[in-house]
Amino acid sequence: MASKFFVDIAPLRKSRDYRFLFLGQTISVIGNAVTVVALPFQTYQITHSSLQVGLVSLAQLIPLVLGSLIGGAYGDAHDRRRIILIASLASALSALGLTINAWQFHSLAAIYVISACAAFFLGFANPARASAIPMLIGAEDLVAANSLNQMTFQIGSIAGPALAGLIIASAGLFWTYSIDTITFLIYVLATVMMRPLTPTPGARKPGIGAIAEGFRFLKGRQIIQGIYVMDLNAMIFGAPVALFPALAAEVFKVGPTGLGLLYAAPAIGAFIGAGTTGWVGAIRRRGRGVVIAIIVWGLAIAGFGCTHVLWMGCVLLALAGWADVISAVLRGTMLQLHVPDEFRGRLSSIQMAVVQGGPRLGNFEAGAVAAVTSTGFSVISGGLACVVGALALAKAMPRFWHETPDDEPERL
Repeated sequence: MASKFFVDIAPLRKSRDYRFLFLGQTISVIGNAVTVVALPFQTYQITHSSLQVGLVSLAQLIPLVLGSLIGGAYGDAHDRRRIILIASLASALSALGLTINAWQFHSLAAIYVISACAAFFLGFANPARASAIPMLIGAEDLVAANSLNQMTFQIGSIAGPALAGLIIASAGLFWTYSIDTITFLIYVLATVMMRPLTPTPGARKPGIGAIAEGFRFLKGRQIIQGIYVMDLNAMIFGAPVALFPALAAEVFKVGPTGLGLLYAAPAIGAFIGAGTTGWVGAIRRRGRGVVIAIIVWGLAIAGFGCTHVLWMGCVLLALAGWADVISAVLRGTMLQLHVPDEFRGRLSSIQMAVVQGGPRLGNFEAGAVAAVTSTGFSVISGGLACVVGALALAKAMPRFWHETPDDEPERL
């Protein structure tokens, strides 16, 4: 009974290369999560503006999307291990740039430029990482691998913010950013240990045409479209991360350690969710499961906006994180099953652009609404808008709502 409840670790047992991918990614995510806290903290420290925090996040959006689309096209035609390796080295250099800026300059302009470059390299690598998973394991282990992949991000998202809060408070931003640099170098070593991941036979050469072909593939495929727009709805309206520094300082009255707890709380819930996903594989109406999970996410975020008690806020953020990881596992599995291998890199690139870009749009939306109303109104209205959006999209996309494992991939 317990084995059907807890996450299945079969992919780690069966695949040596998947173990290296899992290890390297887990360690680098910890470092990146440290920077996710340090960047808005430093920006708010310099400007005392939640809008500026949101704008720094927004400035990463276009480089991230471009990197994802280019990386997806390259991933279908080139060795995916080499793409991960090159992008990880470039990410280490970006983290080093933030380290030097924190040490010598404290420049807001440098934060904008370097974080935008880092977003490009993150986007470039992400499709290769995601589309590599089906190359390393069998179809029967996809749900387990997606759950483990979510655990990777949640381990980092728990340890990273907690670590960031402690290091910022005790040692300063220089050592905080240094952690990110070191973890990316570890990821490079783990990637070197993997075998080459050769390109898909017959894949189109990378370029504008290949990217456009990936978008054309989406036409009329409601299930795949739903995977993207459902997540965009949740992240644009229900991701008030840009407001965490202001909430920590003005509402909860806590310092960097308390701020770290706010960033870590959703990941704690998501980690619990990812670690107990043995039952998720039995869900037949996966689209319906995604919609319900997003509704839970939105209601939890709205509740978070209503409380001024730190521990209650953290509990509600953890509930939101739990719902989000269930949605992510279901969406990732649906995508990998409904997309043929020759399009997997490009469609994964769109998914990564959505997953990484949506929260950045959400940060801007939250910061902009807070600037013209109030922090609390921004959080509550965003959570409720997320719920309304999920219900409207479910009605507009019946094939997504009724999707089951027995469905054939949508063909035109």
